[in-house]
Amino acid sequence: MNYPNAPIRMILPYAAGGPGELVANLIGQKLKARWGQPLVTDVDPQAGLKNAARAAPDGHTLVLVSGSYYINPAIYRKMPYDPVGDFAPVSLLASIFNLLVVHPSVPARTLGELVAYAKSKPGQLKYASSGYGSAPHLAGELFKIMTGTDLGHVEYKGHVAGAKALAEGREVHMMFDAISTALPHVKAGEVRALAVTTPQRAPVLPEVPTVAESGLIGFDVSPALGVLAPIATPPDIINKLSLEFGAILHLPDVSSAVQAAGMLPMGSTPEEFSSYRSAAFERWKKLVALAHINIQDAPR
Repeated sequence: MNYPNAPIRMILPYAAGGPGELVANLIGQKLKARWGQPLVTDVDPQAGLKNAARAAPDGHTLVLVSGSYYINPAIYRKMPYDPVGDFAPVSLLASIFNLLVVHPSVPARTLGELVAYAKSKPGQLKYASSGYGSAPHLAGELFKIMTGTDLGHVEYKGHVAGAKALAEGREVHMMFDAISTALPHVKAGEVRALAVTTPQRAPVLPEVPTVAESGLIGFDVSPALGVLAPIATPPDIINKLSLEFGAILHLPDVSSAVQAAGMLPMGSTPEEFSSYRSAAFERWKKLVALAHINIQDAPR
């Protein structure tokens, strides 16, 4: 099999600077050394998935999806691509630890104190997200449902923009952010970390409790990064990519870098990713219905 015989294009269908770009760059560095072909990232938040669906199915165009890919079918109608029929799962890459952070002007130092503070100021606190339908958006809505709080939502174009607005104290008071973008602001004292949104604590912030440990049993927002290929990509190419991504993710230096950025390295077979995808679609669909989130026409 003469593959790859050209650079591999990895489409990132979201704003630059988030956890997906970090993982793609780590894999790209190793892939070039191992295969002799570079992995070129292509940030395309507007049409990334649509373009990936229409790309040649030869393994030289892939797309790296995150939480919004699993959520989009639940919040959008008439999407310009079929989230299942247009894509072949390749491999899960990493699970993202999201972190509940607040601006220092918010007096809460625990999740319980935040809930009490929010209830004392109904409708006055706002949370930032990385965009409508993103995992941080849905995490905020789940938080509102489970705590009975009244919070406003302000969407930004990506994790980096939302985290920056919160750190600067502009119009928002809290955010469920990916640790990779929140951590620099936590270390600088610009925001305060209250809890992680996953079932287990994050190795990079072991002192920070989980949301469940803090009293919200069953709260779990841990979207996974995964690689998809156009649906007709040959199975032997899919399997070669899957095995290579898994091997790279478990190299000690790559695994350490991924964990230091607030993620958990995964790696999977295409079949395991397919099962994960089906379960994720169903889970987010139920949450969207529970939260009464408006269904919109998808961006074209």
